[in-house]
Amino acid sequence: MNIALIAHDSKKELMTQFCIAYCGILSKHSLCATGTTGRLVAEATGLEIEKYLGGEQGGDQQIAARIACNEIDLLLLFRDPLNPRPGEPNEFNLLRLCDVHNIPVATNSATAESLIHGLERGDLDWRDIVNPKKLSGYR
Repeated sequence: MNIALIAHDSKKELMTQFCIAYCGILSKHSLCATGTTGRLVAEATGLEIEKYLGGEQGGDQQIAARIACNEIDLLLLFRDPLNPRPGEPNEFNLLRLCDVHNIPVATNSATAESLIHGLERGDLDWRDIVNPKKLSGYR
């Protein structure tokens, strides 16, 4: 599965801790992330992560383009709904694209944990039918 990671500034530490906790599961999948989030998670976990630009530089739009092309199977978007800051990823467009392409998305750690456990159990294997890896060129 192709998993995208995005975190608002105040949630980057939470994303890092989440990825440390679920490193064993995440290591079996292809990961991509916006710049700083990807760097922090990779440094803390040793996971191989394709890093895009920072969110304020368009990294969220790069991930949105992959979602629009149905190349992402799961989006973990840890957002701060109380204190959004200028330059942070615009989650509205990301959420809309996930809805359009029927891509599971978590906007907080509780939902992300449920999706990760489902991923481990095989509950998301239907994405392999919708998005065969041999066509997308990814693991």
